[in-house]
Amino acid sequence: MKRLAYPTLLAALVLGILLPLGFHGLWIPDETRNAQIAQAMLRSGDWLSPHLLGLRYFEKPTGGYWLIAASQAVFGENLFGARFASALVTALSTLLVLWVARRLWSDPRRTWAAGLLYASFGLIIGQAGYANLDPQFTLWANLSLAALWFAFDAATPRTRAIAWSLLGAACAFGFMTKGFLAFLLPVIVGVPYALLHRRFLELLRYGPLAVLVAVLASLPWALMIHAREPDFWNFFFWHEHIRRFAGEDAQHGRPFWFFVPLLFAGALPWAVLVVPALRKGFVRLRDPRLGFLLLWFAMPFLFFSLAKGKLPTYIMPCFAPLALLMADSLADALQRSRQRVLHLNGALNLLLGLVALVALVVLQLRHPLYRGETPSVLLVGIVCVAWLVCGALQLMRPAQLWAAPAFALWILVALVPTAMPNRLVNSKMPDQFVLEHLDELRAAHSLLSNDLGAATALGWRTGRSDVNLLNTVGELKYGLGYPEGAGRSISLDEAQAWIARARAEGSVGVLLRVNGTSDEHDLAQMPKDAISYRQNHLVVLLIPKAAP
Repeated sequence: MKRLAYPTLLAALVLGILLPLGFHGLWIPDETRNAQIAQAMLRSGDWLSPHLLGLRYFEKPTGGYWLIAASQAVFGENLFGARFASALVTALSTLLVLWVARRLWSDPRRTWAAGLLYASFGLIIGQAGYANLDPQFTLWANLSLAALWFAFDAATPRTRAIAWSLLGAACAFGFMTKGFLAFLLPVIVGVPYALLHRRFLELLRYGPLAVLVAVLASLPWALMIHAREPDFWNFFFWHEHIRRFAGEDAQHGRPFWFFVPLLFAGALPWAVLVVPALRKGFVRLRDPRLGFLLLWFAMPFLFFSLAKGKLPTYIMPCFAPLALLMADSLADALQRSRQRVLHLNGALNLLLGLVALVALVVLQLRHPLYRGETPSVLLVGIVCVAWLVCGALQLMRPAQLWAAPAFALWILVALVPTAMPNRLVNSKMPDQFVLEHLDELRAAHSLLSNDLGAATALGWRTGRSDVNLLNTVGELKYGLGYPEGAGRSISLDEAQAWIARARAEGSVGVLLRVNGTSDEHDLAQMPKDAISYRQNHLVVLLIPKAAP
């Protein structure tokens, strides 16, 4: 069994994450936005400044899109190419957790457990198959804080200098992925740890080395984008950092406690193990290893909770230390035959699987989510059964089969995305509908959409950045203020005149999301000679060129 441990983990990552990447459409708005920005970067050769649909998009730095663009360059501008970067960095984060565990304890059981736990957290693996920036930032945050531990734990000046330099490089890459937060996380962890263990002078002595490496690594890009886009840093700093953290009108505003339930939900199928692991870390706060892991978890978690704007993925950097704390607590429980927490965790997963299975049956009988989609219903049913069976195995034989819930999670992430109801697919993955009419839409002289997510899906699938926006602005409000944004946003009052001018020059392709009465009214105003295709809430219109 020991020889199969790591091959099993590798097989799970391949079968559960890599293989399903190309079997379901891109979710709006995040996946289509990131894929389209990276595609435009790849096609234009402009790797310096992010552009969405041909307009300046300064909500994130450029580095996060580089890996997505490189993946599309290698694997093609397809679903697998758009998502591979997230799968890759998640695998690297898992390897990093294994490396840190081995350095912390030199115990094969704890090392293996830490890697398996991290690679089966619902939030971590759930994000590994999607084209977003959070897995990339999580890798750099994990690497910076792991390097910080290696720096404190180093036995020689040389290894200590290498670790501090690695910390600086990781901060630079994190900064170019998501911003100044990459510099803050090591500070809010390292300072209290150094004070607790009376190593503050060491922090002052070697910290400047990390700062120097971070500046040298990120300064060339920072200066180049400032030279090209003088307003980048003004917008990015005030809008994306200060306003998001402290502004009363912060985007995605949530209460202080928002991340507490999400922590337990994101830790599934290991939710019951969270409290014992954190309790042990708190009790042994002065232990250099457990104390550092607790601060690594707690300080970012507290910082993200204090921020006004919150999204579930913000706490992803907290899961690496959580996996390490859990692995230590779990190993102790197994060694001392204290299996109560594993019994409870198994019982919870058994109950969740049973409730999900009953809910699926009841909903299908009373308010069907799936209509004529029997294979998808069966796939979801398999996931529910697997979840309750794995929970039962852990409940009945916790010492031998404690890892069983991991397989339930891997089955879920492999099957559920491909088994979404067609109504949800049509609404949230419009690129699949675009794909059905791709040749006609590519050939259209002008493109138009009434939804930013649908517009980016249309732009990515057609390989075009000139999609015009009908009665929608969203995140492109800033970019539309530049000269190249003139005429790209069309109000409802201007729509008829704009279409008339556009079709005088050539055919017009339109992708509409129709979600209510007002959208139905707008659809009715479209030219009567348009060829129309509809799937639930999505409509494709092909408006021919006007007769001369």
